[in-house]
Amino acid sequence: MRRLQLRVNECVVLRQIAEEDAEEISALIDRNRVHLREWLPWLDNSNGIHDTARFIGRSLEQAADDNGFTFAIVCDGVLTGVIGQHYLDSLNRRTELGYWLDALHQGRGIVTQSTARLTDYAFTEQACNRVILHCAFGNLKSRAVAERLGFVQEGILREAEWLYDHYVDLENTGSIPVGAT
Repeated sequence: MRRLQLRVNECVVLRQIAEEDAEEISALIDRNRVHLREWLPWLDNSNGIHDTARFIGRSLEQAADDNGFTFAIVCDGVLTGVIGQHYLDSLNRRTELGYWLDALHQGRGIVTQSTARLTDYAFTEQACNRVILHCAFGNLKSRAVAERLGFVQEGILREAEWLYDHYVDLENTGSIPVGAT
């Protein structure tokens, strides 16, 4: 099976994840567990290569069903994170994106540029009219990504996500294609 690849810049490529990525993604999660746990609620359900392989399997099924893609963020040949579409709603022409990145690769614009590329792909290749980013209230780095890309805050989803021992509000931000009404 040919994997979808999206070139972000001269150093970064988004490569559709595959079963053979399970070990590398699992190791990256383990190295970043404390860092990722601050804002991502799924860490307790990712405890090794078997859980990662299940996630990849679900992601491949999702892609086969035309319900969105999940990509490895590859920077200079090194897998540094994951970005993807939580779903692709073709009826309403919208998608929601999520991402995480290795702590050692933060601060270089990798997530911002990767999110911009996947947003562009959603608008141009998947005919989406809306791309959504939900950022936990207080997650300033994710909020900054949304702001840099011109996503508009459209509201707060109160106590919308369970983060291990408490609920967090989610900022609902969205983008529509330039020129859309």
